[in-house]
Amino acid sequence: MTAPVQRRLISSGSPFEEQMAYSRAVVAGDWVFVSGTTGFDYATMSISEDIAAQTRQCLHNIGAALEQAGSSFADVVRVTYVLPDRGDFEKCWPALREVFGDVRPTALMIQAGLYDRRMKIEIEVTALRG
Repeated sequence: MTAPVQRRLISSGSPFEEQMAYSRAVVAGDWVFVSGTTGFDYATMSISEDIAAQTRQCLHNIGAALEQAGSSFADVVRVTYVLPDRGDFEKCWPALREVFGDVRPTALMIQAGLYDRRMKIEIEVTALRG
């Protein structure tokens, strides 16, 4: 019989996690699943109006979750981008190249409405540690 996979839940402290009953990330064995993450600064619960700034904050938030999981952007194998306005996506590319330029994970961009109209991008990643 195979031993059960150990799960560890990671929180960023965002009130959204408690209100909507989810974790910022879940570590399951060597896998790290980071929830869709927006450009809110969770310390101040503020969000920039600028899509490039939101993208950088998303990546900052994701990087913190990966670090808590014992992982990093170098371990990311899959990334999903969700934007209400697909025309904004190119404005995100410089920040995305900074963290994923050498990693080159698989990727998908979806145009869809987000929970709060101030949100201009949401990013979800999956990483494989080790």
